[in-house]
Amino acid sequence: MANSSFCNFFTAPDGAKEDFMQTTNQRRMGTRRLVLAAVMTALVIIFQLLATFTAFFGPFSTAMALIPIAIGATMCGVSVGGWLGLVFGIVVLMSGGANLFLAFDIPGTFVTVLAKGLACGLAAGLVYKLLEKANRYVAAVAAAIVCPVVNTGVFLLGCAVFFLDDAARIAEAVGLTDKAGMGVFFALAMANFALELVTNIVLSPVVVRILNIRKRAAKQ
Repeated sequence: MANSSFCNFFTAPDGAKEDFMQTTNQRRMGTRRLVLAAVMTALVIIFQLLATFTAFFGPFSTAMALIPIAIGATMCGVSVGGWLGLVFGIVVLMSGGANLFLAFDIPGTFVTVLAKGLACGLAAGLVYKLLEKANRYVAAVAAAIVCPVVNTGVFLLGCAVFFLDDAARIAEAVGLTDKAGMGVFFALAMANFALELVTNIVLSPVVVRILNIRKRAAKQ
């Protein structure tokens, strides 16, 4: 059967050969996409577990998972970016990274954490898709910037919606005074965001390099 298919390929019309090669390339790219998505999923889990247990800014763990999320979103598309963001949110919840907020509002915590992860992955993939044809480098940098911006933005929105009434008690829970507690709390959140943003911007050229390697490999 294999020999028959092999012979049929060389005796088939040129149009049929082109269709066969196109189908083969699409399957190959699909397989590579799945493999890369699986690798990025593993990196999201590992990076965020490391970040959860090495918090630099008080109760906030730096979202190191945003790096593989941005890479996966740019290389595999919007849907994979959303999946990676969702995995990021699940890891945060399961690893205890959101325990401070779970003590005050369990449904609100779940909604906020999962929504910010999903949104940042979808946004990164969408921004890259919109800008890719104009300039791949600009698209990758923009996706890397949008990822932490959306992550922190949705987090702050969730805090305003679900935790505003508990703001003073949350500040007390992390050892901050009532008077200046929320100001310090917000400052820590912004410092954490700044670290995430700078990290993603610095690493965005690496994303571009990976994209270029992938493009050359696809042509072979």
